[in-house]
Order: sequence, then structure tokens, then C-alpha cells
Amino acid sequence: MRRATLYLGVACIGLVVVLALFGWLWTPFDPTAIGDDLLSPPGWPHLLGTDGFGADVLSRIMSGARICLLVGVFSVVGAAVVGVPLGVFAGMTRGWVSELPLRLSDILYGFPALLLAILFAAALGGSTWTAMMAISLATIPAFVRIARAATLQVMSQGYIEAARLSGTPTATIAARHVLPNIAPVLGVQASVSFGIAILAEAGLSYLGLGSGPDQPTWGRMLREAQDYLFNEPLLALWPGLAIAVATLGFNLLGDGLRDLLDPRLREVT
Repeated sequence: MRRATLYLGVACIGLVVVLALFGWLWTPFDPTAIGDDLLSPPGWPHLLGTDGFGADVLSRIMSGARICLLVGVFSVVGAAVVGVPLGVFAGMTRGWVSELPLRLSDILYGFPALLLAILFAAALGGSTWTAMMAISLATIPAFVRIARAATLQVMSQGYIEAARLSGTPTATIAARHVLPNIAPVLGVQASVSFGIAILAEAGLSYLGLGSGPDQPTWGRMLREAQDYLFNEPLLALWPGLAIAVATLGFNLLGDGLRDLLDPRLREVT
């Protein structure tokens, strides 16, 4: 049953990845083109219909999947690159020095992704990159705390004390013993953070703080569909369903990895 959660998450993510790959290489129509066939229902040749500007909805969904994964990857990787070393450092040191990364993460907690995106948009203009920077900065505290907690558990093991007594440098202990042992926990956190990043990007795009009009995103599609919500509800259904599938996939992947990698949660066979 627990493996079914993992497989379902992988299936959802695989669907989004396939859409993104096709959206990068080929789309049925130009996702930014304005056509004459406005608000057409699903059929041929527009399988999911057209929006209020005559653009093909399926092509825009495929293009939006590419932006979705791009933002997720850069946001999560950027947050992990900064947050994990800080968390490991905090877990391997003592005194006020170990508290410094936590206090810095507490400060970042006071600036949610929306507020950071508004600040970046005011200074640099709204774009995909400003959205990624805002989401990445807002995700750093989670990696700091997860990495620190996992590092503290590893540092309490006897082999760590043996390595220290043998004169092994701290950096070597971190690379050989700490990071490999906390990697499963970080993988689960990365999966969950990916889903959160997708939701955050959709919300920022909905508010006009993400990608520009020349880059179709699922959040922007929702914003454009709200004018036709009662007359053409399918326009809001397709991007909303895409966001739900992507977010659900990464959340299920995180749950499945946790159940698979945590020995306390493994099924007794």
C-alpha cells in the first residue's frame, strides 16, 4: 500500500515531465498566438479548446509545464545549496556559532515568497527569475532546519566520535558520514518543497508577479479564465487540474520516499 503511494506520485510526476518535454520540443499550436476561433469547446484540432484570445489551451498547458518544472528545479536546488550546508554546520558546531544559521533562517521565515516576489518585482520587474529567487529564498529555512535536525541525530552516533578521536577533519566527517546519512531526509524535503514551489509559482503568476505574458503559465491561465468562469468553466479546470496533479505527485513522492527510507515506517514482511 505504501509503495502504491510512491508509484502514484511517480506516475503523476511522469505525466508532468512528458508534457514539459513535449512543450519544449513541440506543441500543436503556438501557445502565444492569438487566433480567430475564440472560446471553442474541446474537439478537433483544439483538443482542450481555445481561450478568450483564441490560443490553444493544450499548447499553453504543455508550455506551462515546462515553466513549472523550471521554477521548481531552480528554486529547490538553490534553496538546498544554501540551506543544507548551513544546517549541517549548525548541527556539527556548538555555542553561539551553531545558533547563527537558525537565527538567519528565522529572519527569512518573516519574509514569505509573496512578499519577496513583490520586493523583487518592484526592484527588478516581474519575471520567471524573480519568482524563482523569491521562492528559493523562502524555501531555505526549511532545508536549514531539516538538515540541522538530521545532522544532530547522526552526530550522536558512536562512529562519529570514533572518527573525531582518530583525528579525521570536520569537513571529511561531514562529507563521508553526515551527508550520506541525511541524504534520504533531504530527498523527502526536496520533493515536498518542489510541490510547494509549484503552488507558489502558480500563485505568483496568478497575481501577475511571475512570468510575463509571452510565457504561458498555469497560474496566468487561471487568472485569464476567471473572466469566463461561469460561461466556460473548462478554461479554469484544465490549468487547475494540471497544478493539482503536479503538486499531488510531488507530495505523494515525498510520502512514498519517507515510508520507504524510514525503517520505523517500513512494513514488516
